[in-house]
Amino acid sequence: MKRKKQLQKALMAIPLFFLICFVLFPYLWTFLTSIKPTEELYTTTINILPRVSTLSNYATLFFQTDFLNSMVHSIWIASITSCISMVVSSMAAYAFARYDFRGKHLALSGILLLYMFPSVLYLTPLFVVFNKLKLIGSPAALVISYCTFTIPFSIWLLTSYMKGIPIELEESGKIDGASVAQLLYFIVAPLLKPGLIATGTYVFINSWNEYLFAVMFTTSDNRTLPVSLASLVGEYDLRWDIISAGAVAAMVPVVIMFMFVQKNLVAGLTAGSVKG
Repeated sequence: MKRKKQLQKALMAIPLFFLICFVLFPYLWTFLTSIKPTEELYTTTINILPRVSTLSNYATLFFQTDFLNSMVHSIWIASITSCISMVVSSMAAYAFARYDFRGKHLALSGILLLYMFPSVLYLTPLFVVFNKLKLIGSPAALVISYCTFTIPFSIWLLTSYMKGIPIELEESGKIDGASVAQLLYFIVAPLLKPGLIATGTYVFINSWNEYLFAVMFTTSDNRTLPVSLASLVGEYDLRWDIISAGAVAAMVPVVIMFMFVQKNLVAGLTAGSVKG
């Protein structure tokens, strides 16, 4: 019986091992490419491991391109967008979860419907508005445009989290004389923390990876990370070593963020999955 269980575990581990290798191989290949000398990439023989490791690709990336400046811009824009989206979405989600009003379900469905439209449909009207307001090339244009498609889904997501918070806790606070603002800050916000972190992570990653709005609403002075990476592809020159180094560097802030929010992120995603 014991041998049978060991065999079952082995049969389950083998496909899991190949699945993990399949998922991790592109990341490993990208990292190994980033530490290979340029001449080693343009040969007829393919070597997975570099013959000679070098960090010159990272030095070229950080000191001879505007990659570092673009990374700072992306961090600021993604962080500001996440904060605005969480504040606005949490207040709207509280109204949808706690108050009954005419058209509530229709409004929630409409908010989700807005998220389902391709973001390219917003491009022309936003460009016209930003052009009249002279915001083209300003970080504010990116923050506003990102909020147009992150806030609707965040409202819909946080509403389900909000419904999971017992209303009796708020009623106890009202009996003690707490205002709505105090209820939100002292009672609802701490209990909503996993949901806020999960939603904020979603908004941050979407803002971090977004390319279409960034290439339209930024200039060479304040371009974001995806635009900066795309600019490394020349018409007659394709430096895979520099591009791979940029891809690895672009993953670092996201990985660090996940290391800090992992516990609350898992709790938030689990809470959202059982409440609708």
